Amino acid sequence: MNVAGQTGTRYRAVIEYDGTAYFGFQRQVPEQPTIQGQIERALQQIAHRPVTITGAGRTDSGVHALGQVISFDLAWRHGPAALLRAMNANLPPDIAILVLDEAPPAFHPRYDARRRTYHYYIYNRPLRSPLRRQTSWHVVHPLNVDTMNQAAEVLVGVHDFATFGQPPKGENSVRQVFLAHWQPRNEFLVFTIEANAFLYRMVRSLVGSMKAVGDGSWTVSAFVAALQARDRRQAGDTAPPHGLYLVSITYDDAETR
Repeated sequence: MNVAGQTGTRYRAVIEYDGTAYFGFQRQVPEQPTIQGQIERALQQIAHRPVTITGAGRTDSGVHALGQVISFDLAWRHGPAALLRAMNANLPPDIAILVLDEAPPAFHPRYDARRRTYHYYIYNRPLRSPLRRQTSWHVVHPLNVDTMNQAAEVLVGVHDFATFGQPPKGENSVRQVFLAHWQPRNEFLVFTIEANAFLYRMVRSLVGSMKAVGDGSWTVSAFVAALQARDRRQAGDTAPPHGLYLVSITYDDAETR
């Protein structure tokens, strides 16, 4: 608990959301709905004053999350379980608080994160699926998952990913990838990637280029050459946002999922 005169206890929450109806996570102009805006609105209903939240990642418009992490400071006397219920009662059906607990006063969901994991879903069937159109990328032509995995293997390690994204701040485009692979899952091809951090649109850019490897437009060698070029112009098409999910974030004390 913070000392008297400060804003209260710092809380950490894990949230899940369907990003279809939102202009990304980060609050923007008032007329554009965002995940941050909705959560802050719910907290204002509870606290009767503005409450600002901080997120671990700024997902784009249409991107979903299973394990986004936020923090905020709030003077609340009824315990985390009651706060979780109150927040969910004031949130729309496409956003939910999964876990909520007290955090150290200095906790920062973005800067304290050690690893982040994303999934990307490709619906690889000849006919479109209306029920999957907002949650996966429909690719009509068959994709070769073996060659896509050969490309994914190249990503593991420390690399300069300037070809596949832009740094959120500064100019450092070097990131460490701990795992990257494709896996067939029923009618989907699912890409899993875990890294210490990501560039802006890095996952979607990688997926778009690996899809080109899978359909034969690119060779694995061409993919490697694009990575080594460190030139944004060498990337393939960027995959659409609605197939991307922020799955989990790992901290020194726990993994959120």
